[in-house]
Amino acid sequence: MRPGWLICPEGAVPYGLANEAMHRLAERRLAGDIPDTVILLEHPPVFTAGRRAKPEELLWSQAQVTGRGAEVHRIDRGGSFTFHGPGQLVGYPILELGVSPDAAGHLRRMEEVVIRSAAEIGLELHRRPDVQTGVWSGERKVCAIGVRLIRARVTLHGFAMNCNTDLSWYDGIVACGLPDHGVASLSELAGRDVSVREMRPLIERQLANVFGLDLASAPPEAAGLFAPVQASAINA
Repeated sequence: MRPGWLICPEGAVPYGLANEAMHRLAERRLAGDIPDTVILLEHPPVFTAGRRAKPEELLWSQAQVTGRGAEVHRIDRGGSFTFHGPGQLVGYPILELGVSPDAAGHLRRMEEVVIRSAAEIGLELHRRPDVQTGVWSGERKVCAIGVRLIRARVTLHGFAMNCNTDLSWYDGIVACGLPDHGVASLSELAGRDVSVREMRPLIERQLANVFGLDLASAPPEAAGLFAPVQASAINA
């Protein structure tokens, strides 16, 4: 197993702040300054639009989005619209894939992490051969996945697993550009409350197993990038 850093910020991290911090860490990983790094967090309500997102897939007006306290961010990952918010565990693995990167293999490994973690609480989730990525229960998606590679070597973005997410947020988008498919949460499927706090250690363990990482807490100078106070001081 190779050494890696783990960053688990307390509280919900604004998407813009997390996105900037993630990109900064990816550039440092590309330069060889830091080891592989995994970020696990929650966001306040936000819709993110990948490179394939179409304007008409955002079903709410801007007034409806802001009226519910959400934001919209257009970002550099693949895929279409998705939602992030409270009750959803978001993972951003910042990994060096080497000189012969296997992007599809990276996607499959993230799916495997989620499938194994769900199995630990008695849920059987699966991939779908007719859909490029994600983890499913029947025709409902439980975990969305979208990535980008920097210089075809270092991964950005990652996965978003619905734990006890308020699924009504998905009424505002055509999730992942798939109008005929629904979404589900682990809580709904388990018939009990399944929190981010419960699932985080399971995800951590399976990330270590599947990716071969010996994860240890990142030093404060890296973890602090996700703290709003430090970010404000840097930008002052």
